[in-house]
Amino acid sequence: MSTSIPTNKKEELFNNLKKANKAFQELYPGDRSERQPVHTLYGGANLFKYDAASYLGKRALEIFETYAPDDKVFGKVFGLDVQSGFSSKVYNKVIAKLKTEAIEDFRIDFEDGYGNRSNEEEDETARTAALEVARGMAEKTLPPFIGIRIKPFTEEMKERGLRTLDIFITTLVKETNGKLPDNFIVMLPKVTIAEQPATLAAFFDILEKELNLERGILKMEMMVETTQAIMSIDGTNPLYKFIKASNGRCIAMHFGTYDYTASCSITAKYQEMDHPVCDFAHHMTKVALAHTGIWLSDGATNTMPIGPHRGDDLSKEQLQENMDTVHRAWKKGYDHIRHSLWNGFYQGWDLNPAQFPMRYAAVYAFFLESYDDAVERLKTFVEKAARATLIGDVFDDAATGQGLLNYFLRALNSGAITEDEVLVTGLTLEEIRGRSFKKILENRKR
Repeated sequence: MSTSIPTNKKEELFNNLKKANKAFQELYPGDRSERQPVHTLYGGANLFKYDAASYLGKRALEIFETYAPDDKVFGKVFGLDVQSGFSSKVYNKVIAKLKTEAIEDFRIDFEDGYGNRSNEEEDETARTAALEVARGMAEKTLPPFIGIRIKPFTEEMKERGLRTLDIFITTLVKETNGKLPDNFIVMLPKVTIAEQPATLAAFFDILEKELNLERGILKMEMMVETTQAIMSIDGTNPLYKFIKASNGRCIAMHFGTYDYTASCSITAKYQEMDHPVCDFAHHMTKVALAHTGIWLSDGATNTMPIGPHRGDDLSKEQLQENMDTVHRAWKKGYDHIRHSLWNGFYQGWDLNPAQFPMRYAAVYAFFLESYDDAVERLKTFVEKAARATLIGDVFDDAATGQGLLNYFLRALNSGAITEDEVLVTGLTLEEIRGRSFKKILENRKR
C-alpha cells in the first residue's frame, strides 16, 4: 500500500507529540487507588485526647441504638426498603462500622473549631495535643487518618499558623523519636493565592531538615472557602496553580460550605451543602482537578442530630420530640451526603458523633443499592471483551466499563462491599485497583 508521508517527517512530528503526551500524563496521572476516608471529623484541639476515636465511636453507637433501635425504624428514617431486607443489610453494616472503626479521619482543629485565643494558650494546646497524638501512636488508639488544621496564611494569621505547626510537629517528633502517625496531614484553610501553599511547602522543607524527617513526608490539604479560590480576577480557575505551588505536597482539596456560601452573600438560613452556589463550586473544582490524583472532600451539615431535651427523667412527649428532632436531622444530613456522592465527592465532614450514623447510612446505601446491577453489567462487559453490550435497557460502552470499575473500587474502599463481593465480578483485586479498564481487556486478550 503506497503512502505519501516521508518516514523522517513522521518520526519528527511523532517525537514532538510523544513529548507533549508525556507532559500531559504527568499533569494528569489519574485517580489514586488507595483508600480515601469517607469522612473527616473536626474537633477543637483543646478537647483532643489520645483515645478520642474510641470514646466518640462508643458515643455514636449509643446514639444510633437509641434513635434507630432496629432496621425498621432505621429504614423509615432514611427511606430504605424494609420488606426486601435492604434496610437490614445497611443497618447491620452501620452497626458493625460503629463498633469497629467509627472514625476514619480526625482533624485536630486550631482554626474555627478552636478560635482565637492568647498566644500562650494556643502554644500550650499545640504542645499537649501533640503529646496526646504521641500517646495515641504508642497505644494504637488513633484513627487510620489524622492531622491538624492550622490557621490560614493570611497576613493576620500567618505567624500564628506557623508557630502552632512548628510547636506541634517539633513536640510530636521529639516524643516519638522521629515518627509521625500514618496518613498524617496538615490542613491549610482559606487559601486564596498560590503563595500560601508555596510558603507552607517551604516550611515543610525546613521542618524535615531540622528534625531529620524523611524528605517529603509532610503533606498538606487545602480548603476551598472563597469565591476567589474558584475564579481569580483574570477569569481563570486557580486551583491547579495552588496544587502546583505546593510542590507535590498537596494530596486533597476540601470544600468549606459555610465560609464559601457566606462569601457568596447567602443568608444563614440557606447556607446548605446542596445550594446551587455550592454545586457550581463543586463542578468547577471537579473540572479543575479531575485525574490529577487530588482527593476531593465536601463540607459538613451543620444541623446537629441532638434532641432539645436532656436528662434521665424525660416525659413520653419529650422523648418523642427528641426522636423526631434526631430523625429529621439525620435525614437532612443523609440527603446532603447523597447529593455529594452523586456529584462525585466521596468524602465529607462530620462535626459530631451523632452524625456518624447518617454518614455511613448514606455511603453504604448509595453503593449497595446498585451492587447487583453493577456486578451483572461488569461481568458481561468483561466477558465480551469491550464489545458494546445491551443489558436490559442500559447500553454499555467502554466509558461505562470504566465507570463500573470506578464504582467497585470506591465501594470497596468505603467499606460498603467486601473483597469477596468484588471478586464475584470475575476481576481480581489487582485489576480493580489498577483502575485501567483498557489494560484489563488487553491482558485478557493475550
